[in-house]
Amino acid sequence: MGRHGGVALLSGEMTYMHNEPEDIGDYELEERQALRRVAGLSTELEDVTEVEYRQLRLERVVLIGVWTSGTSFDAENSLQELKLLAETAGSEVLEGLIQRRDRPDPATYIGSGKAIELRDIVASTGADTVICDGELTPGQLRQLEEVVKVKVIDRTALILDIFAQHAKSREGKAQVELAQLSYLLPRLRGWGGNLSRQVGGRAAGGVGIGGRGPGETKIELDRRRIRERMAKLRRQIKEMSTARDTKRHSRRRREVPAVAIAGYTNAGKSSLLNRLTGAGVLVEDALFATLDPTVRRARTPEGRLFTLADTVGFVRHLPHQLVEAFRSTLEEVGDADLILHVVDGSHPDPESQLAAVREVFGEIEGARDIPEIVVINKADAAAREVIDRLTMRERHSIVVSARTGQGISELMDLIEQELPHLDHEVHVLIPYDRGDLVARAHKEGEVLSVDHTGDGTILHARVPSTLHHELDRVAKPVETV
Repeated sequence: MGRHGGVALLSGEMTYMHNEPEDIGDYELEERQALRRVAGLSTELEDVTEVEYRQLRLERVVLIGVWTSGTSFDAENSLQELKLLAETAGSEVLEGLIQRRDRPDPATYIGSGKAIELRDIVASTGADTVICDGELTPGQLRQLEEVVKVKVIDRTALILDIFAQHAKSREGKAQVELAQLSYLLPRLRGWGGNLSRQVGGRAAGGVGIGGRGPGETKIELDRRRIRERMAKLRRQIKEMSTARDTKRHSRRRREVPAVAIAGYTNAGKSSLLNRLTGAGVLVEDALFATLDPTVRRARTPEGRLFTLADTVGFVRHLPHQLVEAFRSTLEEVGDADLILHVVDGSHPDPESQLAAVREVFGEIEGARDIPEIVVINKADAAAREVIDRLTMRERHSIVVSARTGQGISELMDLIEQELPHLDHEVHVLIPYDRGDLVARAHKEGEVLSVDHTGDGTILHARVPSTLHHELDRVAKPVETV
């Protein structure tokens, strides 16, 4: 079994290596008082800057997944993704285990016998955390922790922790906190059996006088505080999203088309935005490196203005708490005129990435009805057979490399074809004192020809409705001149 992220199959029987503790024997007095190295407490980092990135929060973790459907490749691929998530959160992965079951055990997620085997593996590897590849109920988390004797977290808590590390803006931090509180609320624990529950009298087993506790008041206070905090965060997010709504309505009023870049996390969305617009957005080979939406202006090869919005990345089984908390951010996708669905062509299973993103699209109002271009990114690192398979499956697709620039000009041509057409074609004479209207035609519309005469500028262009009304009021049709 591999030490870093290796996968073993837990079915009827499981084999693993035991690390037998060294026999310390009898030490001389000086040797007993000296500092002794503890085996297994070193982490090999490739670069010293990784210490800062991981925020000195390295935890030694064992991954465990339950394989209920699909192929073994799907199960191992899911656990490999969990390994990347764990490393992004700042963990050192020691082992990865999969158990084949019809459904997760309702008590301990993997069953009582396999929980004991997992406890032995945790003890032999020196792990301090177990991460489960799924969302566990509060009861499953508590009972599994009682068996393995170390901290247990699930996939949802792990993703929320990564979001909390990477949120930079005020709105992003509020959205992540709201998602964390939504997850925490049903998982609160009381003070334990000694102080939390009110007891007394014969009905309580004869505890009698002096044995009455204050009741389960502390946990109720915590729940009320969390609900109040969640209500306050929702109000704040609504107020903060007003600015984005105002800008979006302003673009709509000027009829500037909107293009949203969406896709799986680490598929290269920010790299593509930088390549198309020079936005300078953070690019990092890490999951969920950028959470805050970025909107930039761009122009088609014919000079037509449109906006590009980079959105938060998606992942398999994206926690519904995050979808709800980031709803105002995800509206950039629902309000777009065109979606660039970016997929990593170098990934072992890009089809599952496409399916996962489209599943989230189904939770965003109106997103399924918007035209979509599948952008197969990282062509410079992808296998030829994978590219061919994707292009055959996704008819409306294009192959690009945001790193090298391959296919970018073809993508811009395709965007221009897919953007909604301007409704009004005008051929008018504009007075020279209204040169601002000519400038607006260049900025907001598609100019076909410009001719300067003694009476003014003859403009032949396709323009949006708002500019058409202004030209109707000021300019004269060329036919009447």
